[in-house]
Amino acid sequence: MIKAVVMAGGIGSRLWPFSRADYPKQFLRLHGDKTMLQSTMLRLKNLDISSSVTICNEEHRFLVAEQLREINNDGSIILEPVGRNTAPTIALAAISAEDDPLLLVLPADHLVRDEGAFTKVVNQAIPLAESGKLVTFGIVPSEAHTGYGYIKMGGQEGGGFVVDKFVEKPSKVVAQEYIGSNDYLWNSGMFLFKASRYLEELEKFRPDIYEICGSSVCGMESDLDFLRIKKDIFNECPSESIDYAVMEKTDGSVVVPMDVGWSDIGSWLSLWEVSEKDKNGNSSFGDVLIHNSEDCYVRSDEKLVVTVGVKDLVVVDTKDTVMVAHKDAVQEIKVITQILKENLRSEWKSHREVYRPWGKYDSIGNGHQYQVKRITVKPGGKLSLQKHQYRSEHWVVVSGTARVTNGSEIFSLAENESTYIPVGVVHALENPSDSELELIEIQTGSYLGEDDILRIEDIYGRA
Repeated sequence: MIKAVVMAGGIGSRLWPFSRADYPKQFLRLHGDKTMLQSTMLRLKNLDISSSVTICNEEHRFLVAEQLREINNDGSIILEPVGRNTAPTIALAAISAEDDPLLLVLPADHLVRDEGAFTKVVNQAIPLAESGKLVTFGIVPSEAHTGYGYIKMGGQEGGGFVVDKFVEKPSKVVAQEYIGSNDYLWNSGMFLFKASRYLEELEKFRPDIYEICGSSVCGMESDLDFLRIKKDIFNECPSESIDYAVMEKTDGSVVVPMDVGWSDIGSWLSLWEVSEKDKNGNSSFGDVLIHNSEDCYVRSDEKLVVTVGVKDLVVVDTKDTVMVAHKDAVQEIKVITQILKENLRSEWKSHREVYRPWGKYDSIGNGHQYQVKRITVKPGGKLSLQKHQYRSEHWVVVSGTARVTNGSEIFSLAENESTYIPVGVVHALENPSDSELELIEIQTGSYLGEDDILRIEDIYGRA
């Protein structure tokens, strides 16, 4: 019996401006028509998986629930109130698991192009895990990559090899030595082991993490589709990776080589490497025109983007940002997100188009004391019953049918109909139909921030 544990935390700042803190790369369609999270779940279809649990941040809970719903995955979702790295994350899954299953631990944001080979390698590792070994999967390296950690293989052990040692990201010279020796694999961050064996080793080497995670899970509460651990206890948990906490210390670790077309999609360069290219080495997505250019990655969300006479560039256009970088400098994009954060710019954190549990909104225009949004409410979605202290709102239905609460009145609005909501009036918006509702919202007032919302009632449990 295998329980899939999918870790869906993280920010993916090296893929800014497409990936942002509020909508990171694991929830994006970066390669194919499914998001990274959905692809990870669908990759399990040919394995004997009894159940799954996704572990994510509080802020991303509705994104996870919606994306799993889209692929008919009914697995549980554990919410981490704060990020504490992979050792505590996996401990939460292991402690809450029933009947001591094998845990197949996977990051939500990795690419695997050969799913048949992936299934074969995982099945090959099952006997090792059932015998009590802590299995990690090592990627057969294709180059002397300096962005990955490495695992040195020792003597053969069943279908794998005893782990001789884990090594940090090496220099180029050292990485070339590793590749030349044929003794090293890339550290993938994927694991397979019995829940009880992981907890046994965690208790031995990091009893503090073991005890805090156990106390955090005790009395775990259900909230809609989510499982909430005890926040005040988990906040005290040390932040530690599974490698440091357990895998580098245990004498039961085994590595199984995996050659499956893997990438962690850790940068725009790695995304360019795995993307389809034209005869000049260019990858393009969206409304893009490339002329006399070579080895570029060009992506556009909305508007036409044109390149002429350039080479080795990454050009990414979103609704609120244009980013141009040389491929050799894409690792520095993380620095830009930090600068934006320090300068209190919202672009490091959120997109112009913002997702909510009821749908999404796009801020299409703003100026002195006004803001215009395009609001999309999914079928059955309902905005909270709320009021504002500083702004009034005018709603115009573009398509669909809206059920509106405006003060003491409750009524329906059809296409081209509208309503005005004065400052301080309690109101709500709902889509009772089976198709999307779209409307334009015009806000006017002395302050238009998102924190000018007093929620009175909310079906999604938001404060």
